[in-house]
Amino acid sequence: METTDAMLRFRGREISSDDVAFIKQLIATHPAASRRALSQKICEAWNWVQANGALRDGVCRMLMHALARAGHITLPPSRLPDWSSRPRPRQQIAVPAIAVFAPLAEIGPVEIRQVRRTADEALVDSLVAQHHYLGYARTVGEHLKYLVLARGQPVACFYWSSAPLHLDLRDEYIGWSKAARQANLRFVAYQSRFLILPWVRVPHLASHLLGRMSRQLSTDWARVYAHPIHLVQTFVDPSRYRGTCYRAANWTCLGVTAGRGHRAPTKQATRSLKQVYVYPLVKDFRRRLCAVG
Repeated sequence: METTDAMLRFRGREISSDDVAFIKQLIATHPAASRRALSQKICEAWNWVQANGALRDGVCRMLMHALARAGHITLPPSRLPDWSSRPRPRQQIAVPAIAVFAPLAEIGPVEIRQVRRTADEALVDSLVAQHHYLGYARTVGEHLKYLVLARGQPVACFYWSSAPLHLDLRDEYIGWSKAARQANLRFVAYQSRFLILPWVRVPHLASHLLGRMSRQLSTDWARVYAHPIHLVQTFVDPSRYRGTCYRAANWTCLGVTAGRGHRAPTKQATRSLKQVYVYPLVKDFRRRLCAVG
Protein backbone atom coordinates (compact mmCIF):
# COMPACT_ATOMS: atom_id res chain seq x y z
CA MET A 1 0.00 0.00 0.00
CA GLU A 2 1.51 3.31 -1.06
CA THR A 3 1.02 6.33 1.15
CA THR A 4 0.32 9.71 -0.43
CA ASP A 5 -1.09 12.42 1.84
CA ALA A 6 -0.98 11.02 5.35
CA MET A 7 -4.11 11.92 7.35
CA LEU A 8 -2.93 10.30 10.56
CA ARG A 9 -0.41 7.82 11.92
CA PHE A 10 -1.74 4.82 13.81
CA ARG A 11 0.46 2.19 15.46
CA GLY A 12 3.36 3.22 13.23
CA ARG A 13 1.28 3.07 10.03
CA GLU A 14 0.49 6.16 7.97
CA ILE A 15 -3.14 6.34 6.85
CA SER A 16 -3.71 8.28 3.64
CA SER A 17 -6.82 9.76 2.06
CA ASP A 18 -6.77 6.85 -0.40
CA ASP A 19 -6.86 4.42 2.55
CA VAL A 20 -9.83 6.24 4.05
CA ALA A 21 -11.60 6.20 0.68
CA PHE A 22 -10.97 2.45 0.47
CA ILE A 23 -12.50 1.89 3.92
CA LYS A 24 -15.55 4.03 3.07
CA GLN A 25 -16.07 2.10 -0.17
CA LEU A 26 -15.69 -1.20 1.69
CA ILE A 27 -18.39 -0.17 4.18
CA ALA A 28 -20.69 0.92 1.35
CA THR A 29 -20.11 -2.32 -0.57
CA HIS A 30 -20.80 -4.51 2.48
CA PRO A 31 -23.62 -2.70 4.34
CA ALA A 32 -24.58 -5.80 6.35
CA ALA A 33 -21.03 -6.63 7.47
CA SER A 34 -20.10 -6.34 11.12
CA ARG A 35 -17.24 -4.14 12.29
CA ARG A 36 -15.17 -7.26 12.92
CA ALA A 37 -15.83 -8.57 9.40
CA LEU A 38 -14.89 -5.21 7.92
CA SER A 39 -11.66 -5.04 9.90
CA GLN A 40 -10.72 -8.51 8.68
CA LYS A 41 -11.34 -7.49 5.07
CA ILE A 42 -9.17 -4.40 5.53
CA CYS A 43 -6.34 -6.45 7.04
CA GLU A 44 -6.54 -8.93 4.18
CA ALA A 45 -6.46 -6.15 1.57
CA TRP A 46 -3.52 -4.39 3.24
CA ASN A 47 -1.73 -7.59 4.29
CA TRP A 48 -1.82 -6.18 7.83
CA VAL A 49 -0.72 -9.19 9.82
CA GLN A 50 1.23 -10.11 12.93
CA ALA A 51 4.56 -11.90 12.72
CA ASN A 52 2.75 -15.24 13.13
CA GLY A 53 0.51 -14.48 10.14
CA ALA A 54 -2.64 -13.69 12.14
CA LEU A 55 -4.69 -10.69 11.02
CA ARG A 56 -4.31 -7.53 13.12
CA ASP A 57 -8.08 -7.08 13.12
CA GLY A 58 -8.24 -5.94 16.76
CA VAL A 59 -5.81 -3.09 16.06
CA CYS A 60 -7.64 -2.39 12.78
CA ARG A 61 -10.92 -1.93 14.66
CA MET A 62 -9.19 0.60 16.91
CA LEU A 63 -8.09 2.44 13.75
CA MET A 64 -11.66 2.38 12.43
CA HIS A 65 -12.93 3.87 15.70
CA ALA A 66 -10.26 6.59 15.53
CA LEU A 67 -11.29 7.47 11.98
CA ALA A 68 -14.96 7.52 12.99
CA ARG A 69 -14.26 9.80 15.97
CA ALA A 70 -12.42 12.17 13.63
CA GLY A 71 -15.42 12.22 11.27
CA HIS A 72 -13.62 10.52 8.36
CA ILE A 73 -15.88 7.45 8.19
CA THR A 74 -19.23 6.27 9.53
CA LEU A 75 -19.19 2.82 11.11
CA PRO A 76 -22.12 0.41 11.00
CA PRO A 77 -23.96 0.06 14.34
CA SER A 78 -22.17 -2.13 16.85
CA ARG A 79 -23.72 -5.54 17.35
CA LEU A 80 -22.44 -5.70 20.92
CA PRO A 81 -23.11 -3.45 23.92
CA ASP A 82 -20.60 -0.69 24.42
CA TRP A 83 -17.50 -2.00 26.21
CA SER A 84 -17.98 0.62 28.91
CA SER A 85 -21.33 -0.95 29.86
CA ARG A 86 -20.31 -4.58 29.59
CA PRO A 87 -19.19 -6.56 32.65
CA ARG A 88 -15.42 -6.60 32.99
CA PRO A 89 -14.41 -9.34 32.83
CA ARG A 90 -17.22 -11.44 31.42
CA GLN A 91 -17.03 -13.93 34.30
CA GLN A 92 -16.60 -13.45 38.03
CA ILE A 93 -15.00 -16.56 39.48
CA ALA A 94 -14.83 -17.08 43.23
CA VAL A 95 -11.55 -18.51 44.56
CA PRO A 96 -11.20 -19.72 48.16
CA ALA A 97 -9.02 -17.31 50.12
CA ILE A 98 -6.72 -19.99 51.50
CA ALA A 99 -3.99 -18.20 53.44
CA VAL A 100 -0.43 -18.96 52.36
CA PHE A 101 2.00 -17.71 55.00
CA ALA A 102 5.30 -19.56 54.60
CA PRO A 103 8.87 -19.21 53.35
CA LEU A 104 9.30 -19.62 49.61
CA ALA A 105 11.13 -22.92 50.02
CA GLU A 106 8.18 -24.40 51.91
CA ILE A 107 5.27 -23.68 49.58
CA GLY A 108 6.20 -26.47 47.18
CA PRO A 109 6.75 -26.29 43.44
CA VAL A 110 5.59 -22.99 41.93
CA GLU A 111 4.01 -23.36 38.49
CA ILE A 112 3.78 -20.47 36.04
CA ARG A 113 1.15 -21.34 33.44
CA GLN A 114 0.52 -19.36 30.24
CA VAL A 115 -3.28 -19.26 30.02
CA ARG A 116 -4.23 -17.06 27.09
CA ARG A 117 -6.80 -18.88 24.92
CA THR A 118 -7.20 -21.58 27.56
CA ALA A 119 -9.94 -22.37 30.07
CA ASP A 120 -7.94 -20.60 32.83
CA GLU A 121 -7.87 -17.20 31.08
CA ALA A 122 -11.25 -16.27 32.57
CA LEU A 123 -9.92 -17.09 36.05
CA VAL A 124 -6.93 -14.77 35.61
CA ASP A 125 -9.17 -11.97 34.32
CA SER A 126 -11.52 -12.43 37.27
CA LEU A 127 -8.71 -12.38 39.85
CA VAL A 128 -7.21 -9.24 38.33
CA ALA A 129 -10.64 -7.56 38.24
CA GLN A 130 -11.29 -8.37 41.91
CA HIS A 131 -7.89 -7.82 43.48
CA HIS A 132 -5.60 -5.59 41.36
CA TYR A 133 -5.86 -1.89 42.21
CA LEU A 134 -6.05 -1.01 38.50
CA GLY A 135 -8.70 -3.64 37.82
CA TYR A 136 -9.31 -5.61 34.67
CA ALA A 137 -8.02 -4.33 31.32
CA ARG A 138 -9.17 -5.62 27.95
CA THR A 139 -5.95 -6.04 25.98
CA VAL A 140 -5.68 -5.49 22.22
CA GLY A 141 -2.73 -6.66 20.16
CA GLU A 142 -0.07 -9.13 21.15
CA HIS A 143 -0.41 -10.24 24.76
CA LEU A 144 -0.03 -13.20 27.10
CA LYS A 145 -1.56 -13.95 30.49
CA TYR A 146 -0.16 -16.11 33.27
CA LEU A 147 -1.56 -17.92 36.27
CA VAL A 148 0.83 -18.81 39.09
CA LEU A 149 -0.02 -21.83 41.24
CA ALA A 150 1.45 -23.16 44.48
CA ARG A 151 0.06 -26.15 46.36
CA GLY A 152 -2.46 -26.36 43.55
CA GLN A 153 -3.93 -22.96 44.43
CA PRO A 154 -3.68 -19.62 42.55
CA VAL A 155 -1.20 -17.28 44.21
CA ALA A 156 -0.39 -14.72 41.49
CA CYS A 157 -1.18 -13.47 37.96
CA PHE A 158 0.58 -11.58 35.17
CA TYR A 159 -0.55 -9.65 32.10
CA TRP A 160 2.07 -8.98 29.41
CA SER A 161 1.22 -6.94 26.33
CA SER A 162 2.64 -4.89 23.47
CA ALA A 163 4.72 -1.96 24.70
CA PRO A 164 3.50 1.65 24.32
CA LEU A 165 4.84 3.37 21.23
CA HIS A 166 6.22 6.48 22.94
CA LEU A 167 8.09 6.43 26.25
CA ASP A 168 10.94 8.92 26.47
CA LEU A 169 12.82 7.31 29.36
CA ARG A 170 12.79 3.90 27.70
CA ASP A 171 13.64 5.27 24.27
CA GLU A 172 16.64 7.21 25.62
CA TYR A 173 17.80 4.09 27.50
CA ILE A 174 17.69 1.99 24.33
CA GLY A 175 19.07 4.74 22.11
CA TRP A 176 17.08 3.73 19.05
CA SER A 177 16.01 5.94 16.17
CA LYS A 178 12.39 6.55 15.23
CA ALA A 179 12.73 4.08 12.35
CA ALA A 180 14.29 1.45 14.62
CA ARG A 181 11.55 1.92 17.20
CA GLN A 182 8.85 1.44 14.59
CA ALA A 183 10.60 -1.65 13.24
CA ASN A 184 11.47 -3.26 16.57
CA LEU A 185 8.90 -2.18 19.14
CA ARG A 186 7.33 -5.65 18.87
CA PHE A 187 10.44 -7.04 20.59
CA VAL A 188 9.57 -5.10 23.79
CA ALA A 189 6.87 -6.39 26.13
CA TYR A 190 4.99 -4.42 28.76
CA GLN A 191 4.01 -5.94 32.09
CA SER A 192 0.63 -4.27 32.55
CA ARG A 193 -0.51 -6.29 35.56
CA PHE A 194 1.34 -8.16 38.31
CA LEU A 195 -0.84 -9.42 41.13
CA ILE A 196 0.00 -11.46 44.19
CA LEU A 197 -3.27 -12.40 45.81
CA PRO A 198 -3.92 -10.54 49.08
CA TRP A 199 -4.03 -13.68 51.24
CA VAL A 200 -0.56 -14.79 50.05
CA ARG A 201 2.35 -13.71 52.24
CA VAL A 202 5.50 -15.41 50.99
CA PRO A 203 8.77 -13.45 51.35
CA HIS A 204 10.71 -13.07 48.07
CA LEU A 205 7.90 -14.62 46.00
CA ALA A 206 7.50 -11.52 43.83
CA SER A 207 11.18 -11.25 42.85
CA HIS A 208 11.32 -15.03 42.36
CA LEU A 209 8.42 -14.85 39.90
CA LEU A 210 9.98 -11.93 38.04
CA GLY A 211 13.17 -13.94 37.64
CA ARG A 212 11.24 -16.96 36.42
CA MET A 213 9.29 -14.85 33.94
CA SER A 214 12.50 -13.35 32.52
CA ARG A 215 13.55 -16.88 31.52
CA GLN A 216 10.17 -18.01 30.21
CA LEU A 217 8.47 -15.06 28.53
CA SER A 218 10.45 -14.80 25.29
CA THR A 219 10.04 -18.50 24.50
CA ASP A 220 6.31 -18.35 25.14
CA TRP A 221 5.97 -15.19 23.04
CA ALA A 222 7.83 -16.76 20.13
CA ARG A 223 5.59 -19.82 20.33
CA VAL A 224 2.45 -17.69 20.02
CA TYR A 225 3.62 -14.72 17.91
CA ALA A 226 6.63 -16.11 16.03
CA HIS A 227 9.13 -13.60 17.40
CA PRO A 228 11.08 -13.25 20.68
CA ILE A 229 11.17 -10.50 23.31
CA HIS A 230 14.45 -8.67 23.99
CA LEU A 231 13.40 -6.17 26.68
CA VAL A 232 10.56 -5.92 29.18
CA GLN A 233 9.20 -2.83 30.90
CA THR A 234 6.64 -1.85 33.51
CA PHE A 235 5.37 1.09 35.55
CA VAL A 236 5.32 1.33 39.34
CA ASP A 237 3.17 3.86 41.20
CA PRO A 238 5.52 5.15 43.95
CA SER A 239 2.55 6.41 45.97
CA ARG A 240 1.55 2.75 46.46
CA TYR A 241 4.71 0.67 46.04
CA ARG A 242 8.46 1.05 46.43
CA GLY A 243 9.45 -1.24 43.54
CA THR A 244 11.41 -3.45 45.94
CA CYS A 245 10.69 -6.70 44.11
CA TYR A 246 11.84 -5.22 40.78
CA ARG A 247 15.10 -3.98 42.23
CA ALA A 248 15.61 -7.36 43.92
CA ALA A 249 15.13 -9.02 40.52
CA ASN A 250 17.74 -6.65 38.98
CA TRP A 251 15.32 -4.50 37.00
CA THR A 252 16.58 -0.95 36.34
CA CYS A 253 14.58 2.12 37.34
CA LEU A 254 14.94 4.71 34.57
CA GLY A 255 13.17 7.55 36.34
CA VAL A 256 9.67 8.95 36.64
CA THR A 257 7.15 9.68 33.88
CA ALA A 258 5.88 13.17 33.19
CA GLY A 259 2.33 12.08 34.04
CA ARG A 260 0.84 13.30 30.78
CA GLY A 261 -0.09 10.08 29.00
CA HIS A 262 0.07 9.66 25.23
CA ARG A 263 -3.17 11.57 24.55
CA ALA A 264 -2.66 14.58 26.81
CA PRO A 265 -3.62 17.77 24.90
CA THR A 266 -1.23 19.96 26.89
CA LYS A 267 2.07 19.57 28.72
CA GLN A 268 0.30 19.56 32.08
CA ALA A 269 0.29 16.35 34.14
CA THR A 270 -3.07 14.59 33.88
CA ARG A 271 -2.35 11.40 35.81
CA SER A 272 -0.18 10.07 38.62
CA LEU A 273 3.56 9.91 38.11
CA LYS A 274 4.98 6.43 37.58
CA GLN A 275 8.44 4.97 37.89
CA VAL A 276 9.65 3.22 34.72
CA TYR A 277 11.44 -0.12 35.19
CA VAL A 278 13.10 -2.18 32.45
CA TYR A 279 14.88 -5.51 32.25
CA PRO A 280 16.86 -6.78 29.22
CA LEU A 281 16.27 -10.43 28.32
CA VAL A 282 19.38 -10.63 26.11
CA LYS A 283 22.82 -9.06 26.58
CA ASP A 284 22.91 -7.40 23.15
CA PHE A 285 19.40 -5.96 23.37
CA ARG A 286 20.53 -2.52 22.19
CA ARG A 287 22.14 -3.90 19.03
CA ARG A 288 19.00 -5.89 18.23
CA LEU A 289 16.54 -3.12 19.02
CA CYS A 290 18.51 -0.43 17.17
CA ALA A 291 18.92 -2.44 13.96
CA VAL A 292 17.07 -1.19 10.89
CA GLY A 293 16.63 -3.11 7.67
